[in-house]
Amino acid sequence: MTITTHPPFPLPGQGRSEIAVPAPGPGPQRWAGAPSAALDDDGTYVLAYRVRDGEDHNVIARSADGERFTTVALLPRDRFRAAMVERPALVRTPSGRWRLYVSCATPGTKHWWIGVLEAAAPEDLATAGVRTVFAGDPRTGVKDPVIRHDGRTWRAWLCCHPLDLPGAEDRMSTAYATSQDGLTWRRHGTVLTGRPGAWDARGARLTSVLPDGRACYDGRASAAENWRERTGLALPGASGLLTPVTGGPVADVRYLEVLPLPDGTHRLFYEARRPDGSHDLRTELIPPPNRLS
Repeated sequence: MTITTHPPFPLPGQGRSEIAVPAPGPGPQRWAGAPSAALDDDGTYVLAYRVRDGEDHNVIARSADGERFTTVALLPRDRFRAAMVERPALVRTPSGRWRLYVSCATPGTKHWWIGVLEAAAPEDLATAGVRTVFAGDPRTGVKDPVIRHDGRTWRAWLCCHPLDLPGAEDRMSTAYATSQDGLTWRRHGTVLTGRPGAWDARGARLTSVLPDGRACYDGRASAAENWRERTGLALPGASGLLTPVTGGPVADVRYLEVLPLPDGTHRLFYEARRPDGSHDLRTELIPPPNRLS
C-alpha cells in the first residue's frame, strides 16, 4: 500500500533486511527491539533499544554502517527503580547534547511514566541523572515516547494505556504534547486511536513521524494480539490529529523507526518476530523513491 499524494512511505521489504541486534535467546518474551535512532556529527549511527530477557534493560549502541553495532552504555531497570523499562527515545538537543527519554513501569502496578536523562555524549547517558517529564496519573500509564525537535518546538507522541478496567490495561492510544525545552510539556490530548471493527480496534501506538507529518503506528485488533502488533500508516490533520490510512496493516513488524538520512535515503529499524516467539531488532536501508524498483 502507498499514499498516492506523497512519495512512498519507507517500509520494511523495500530494502535488504539485516539483523542489527539478535534476540537474546529463543522463546517468548525474549526480545531485542523497540528502537530509536539518531545520527552523530561524525556520521555514525547511535541506536537506543530495549532488551527483554528475564530482566529488562535499555541499551545504547554505535555503528559506522547502521548494521553492526557496538554497545556503549547499558541502563538496567534498577537504574530507574522500575519493574520494567520499555521503548526509549533518543534525541539530539539544539546545542548538540543527547537526551534519552525512558519508559518506566511503576512496581506493583500497571502504571508507566517517562523520565529523561541528558549528557554531552551517548556514552555518558549511563550515569546521567533522571528527571520525570511525563508522570501519567492514577488513570493512565504513559510510555513508548516518540520525540522530535523541528528547530523551534519540541514535539512528543505518547502511548497512553487506560487503567480504569483491571485486566484491560493493554488498550492504547496516542497523545500529543509540545514543549519549548523538551522538559516541561503542554498536553494536547489524544490524536490517534484504533477503529472499532478494524485491524487496530484494540489500540494505536505511534512509532515514527516523518518531517512531512506522515506517521507509522502499531495496532492490533484484540487483547490476544498483545505483543503481536503490526504496522499501519496515518496522515496528519488539523490540531495534530492523525488519520489512519484505510485498509489493513502495511508490515508485519512492530516499533518501526524511520531515520531520514542526508542523501535522501532512510534507515529503518524495527522489531520482528521469529517463529519461536523471540524478537530480533532488524534494519533496512531504503533508497529514495526515484531509485525504488
